[in-house]
Formats: sequence, C-alpha cells, structure tokens
Amino acid sequence: MAWLHNGITLKVGKSWSDGNYKHPYNWASAWSDEDKEQWGVTWQDDPDTSYDDRFYWAKDVPRSLTDINEVDDDGDAVLDADGNQVVTLGLKSIWVANTKTTANSLLASTDWYVTRKSESDVAIPSAISTYRSAVRTASGTIETAINNCADLDAFKALFVVPTDSDDNPTGNSPITDFPDEV
Repeated sequence: MAWLHNGITLKVGKSWSDGNYKHPYNWASAWSDEDKEQWGVTWQDDPDTSYDDRFYWAKDVPRSLTDINEVDDDGDAVLDADGNQVVTLGLKSIWVANTKTTANSLLASTDWYVTRKSESDVAIPSAISTYRSAVRTASGTIETAINNCADLDAFKALFVVPTDSDDNPTGNSPITDFPDEV
C-alpha cells in the first residue's frame, strides 16, 4: 500500500517535490482527501498475492493433482544423481502418503495389543479391535476420495469442514475424517 504521485511512491513523514513545489513532511496527515486529490496524490493498494500453498505454488499457479515426470527444455528426462527420472509428486500422491502416515500414527498407540496377542495369545479388547478397523477403513475411504478427485476444486472440497446453519462445525473435513482415539 502506498501513496503515489505521477507513479512515484511517496514516503509518509518525508517532504517531496512535484517539480514546482516542495511539499511538507506532514502532507499525509495534514492534507485532506481533497488536498491530496488536488496535488495528484493517489492511494494504491498492494496487489493481492495471497494463496493457499496446499493447493497453489504461487498466486494463480495451481499444483498438479498428478505426478509430473520432469523434463528439460529439450524434452529430455531430468535425472537425479543415481540416473533415475526426477518426479515432482502431485497433490494426490502427497496426500495419500500423508493419510497413510496419519493412519500409522493413530494405530501405533495400540500396536502393543497386537504384539501381546501374537506373543502371549492374550485377546485384544474389542474396543481396540473396532478402533483399529475403523482407522484402516477411514484411511481407505480418504485415499479413495483423494484418488477420485477429477480436478483441483474437487480436491479442495476434501478440506471443507461441514457446518450447521449457524456455521458451527458438525464433523471433520473429509480428508481428516478419522475416528477419535481410544
């Protein structure tokens, strides 16, 4: 955001000259809107450069949903140090991996029940078995929803938290809809 005169940015608290007159340092606070208009001083807002980096590389530059095999200007494959094709992961691959990581993290706290069952033949409590099954089911459902997205708008919809008529959350966004931990 800046004050401009003939395309030149004016600094608030500093005097400036328009070529004919030297204007006082307090012009920004002392002048009315009409004074500023009379002297050709205009306000310019900064351009909107905000964007959601989950979905965009930069403003109006969307991330790809699918993986991209990188190529150079001649169309030849870009190779890494081991001679493998460089691949930029798409949103689907990234978020399927994130979903698997979340599921593994949620299951980790109850893994000892499975180990105990394997080593000692002690039954896993039904609440734990039900929870572990629900985590695996939720992970599969989320991964399917991610992979079924046909475009970026469909993908972005996975992040929308459902709300009631008063805008109070009524559940989790589809991409985070895991069961509560036991």
